[in-house]
Amino acid sequence: MIRSNLIEKYNVAAPRYTSYPTVPYWDTDNWNEAIWLNSVKLSYAESEKSGISLYIHLPFCENLCTYCGCNTRITKNHGVELPYMEAVLKEWGMYARQLNCKPRIRELHLGGGTPTFFSAENLNILIKGILQNAVVIEGAEFSFEAHPANTTKKHLQTLFDLGFRRLSLGIQDFDPLVQEIINRKQSVEQVESVTRDAREIGYTSINYDLIYGLPLQKLASIKNTIAQVVRLKPDRIAFYSYAHVPWIKPGQRKFTELDLPADCEKRALYETGRDLLMQAGFADIGMDHFALKTDSLYHAAESNTIHRNFMGYTDQATQLLIGLGVSSISDSLYAFAQNSKTVEQYLQYISDGEFSFLKGHKLTATDLKIRKQILDIMCRGYADLGEIETLNPLTKNQLKALEADGLIELQLNLLKVTNAGKAFLRNICMAFDQRLLEKAPESQIFSTAV
Repeated sequence: MIRSNLIEKYNVAAPRYTSYPTVPYWDTDNWNEAIWLNSVKLSYAESEKSGISLYIHLPFCENLCTYCGCNTRITKNHGVELPYMEAVLKEWGMYARQLNCKPRIRELHLGGGTPTFFSAENLNILIKGILQNAVVIEGAEFSFEAHPANTTKKHLQTLFDLGFRRLSLGIQDFDPLVQEIINRKQSVEQVESVTRDAREIGYTSINYDLIYGLPLQKLASIKNTIAQVVRLKPDRIAFYSYAHVPWIKPGQRKFTELDLPADCEKRALYETGRDLLMQAGFADIGMDHFALKTDSLYHAAESNTIHRNFMGYTDQATQLLIGLGVSSISDSLYAFAQNSKTVEQYLQYISDGEFSFLKGHKLTATDLKIRKQILDIMCRGYADLGEIETLNPLTKNQLKALEADGLIELQLNLLKVTNAGKAFLRNICMAFDQRLLEKAPESQIFSTAV
């Protein structure tokens, strides 16, 4: 059990570090479309053999989940599917023309929103359209996110026939009171049915998304949810901390801070869930992720090849990630780009034959160095500091405090995260975040770390 004084000390607003620099600290003044596209070409040329990751954002949901921090569009009008698909395929064609080839794909992921909002027939059209303009590398991994309450056997079979082998089900919590307040309802029976169908069809890796720290969530909720999860035995589990950001997501104002578990209570929810999962044979991987020892994510963690990007942890490490669709973020290693955040603006730009970029960032040499250190901490639990004397003085002060609290060990020029420090990976990464250290935000823009 982590000491309560450490939880109180380190439960501050902190980025999740799916990128460095983090999005609020992008230098948009020194970025433009030409810089971005040139970086894409360079990155693809350097990594063509290994292939790219392709993320497709499908933002539509029929109902608003009040806990959700994703970019979504709530509608029951399924007439939105076809125009959106056509725009995504057109955007993919624009990238292919920039690269002057059919890009080689190593990883493809459908995220949301709710990808299974789309009919199986339309998903078939979308993916076939993508693959007509691509080369699929042997061993490529295709995955998609799904809502257990609307995922049909036809969805599963259609996507399996297209090459998908990994499925991620959003569950969050099975407690009816929690489901009611977050407006996310699916029964154990629905989850079990989708899981069984997927396994019978041939899916080789099934992930469950769970969240701790939700409103009205108690230890009993976690224990019951984990018991059901252990019984169904998915291959992977993402056990996320609820991010309370009502200033960004007004839907979270359906409840107040008084409905949320306090700092130590919230941490106890995680530790209870973690211990139960590990007792059931799941290995603790990275930050808030677990996997059976038969799953490729576990093998990647063991071999130090696990990777982290805007899609979270993955066993497929690629240099170039292209994001398609509204609000999607792309990463060329040397630069970032994000698409427009509204569906209407995205559709209009693509219809006009233009990329729909909202903003971006070109990484400096210092950014690249810090990015590697943060990635190593997040994925491997250690970082090469280089010559420690050359570290930013602000970073050195932060590291001394972290070492004094037993969260890291400094051995010559190597930083190692201790067992106690695993709970504070975001805080440890913050010590290297030069942009954040030099200019603290004027208002809260990140969720709390614990």
